[in-house]
Amino acid sequence: MINLIFNLLMIFLVITAFFMVFTKDISNSVIALPVFGVILVVIFVILQAPDAAMAEAIIAAGLTTVFFVITINKTEY
Repeated sequence: MINLIFNLLMIFLVITAFFMVFTKDISNSVIALPVFGVILVVIFVILQAPDAAMAEAIIAAGLTTVFFVITINKTEY
């Protein structure tokens, strides 16, 4: 059962990554970034790496997304 969940999460991770790279709107890409991070956090928890999961949740899914949103808001007219 865990293997099925792990494989589904990996598929969703790849789909989210392709969406972030190939989308035309940068706002959609920034919105997909925390989705990618949350999926990665769940994968790290399944792999029993809580320290990597915490770092991913705080840094990648949290702070990086906030910085990107602030940057987009400051650069768009």
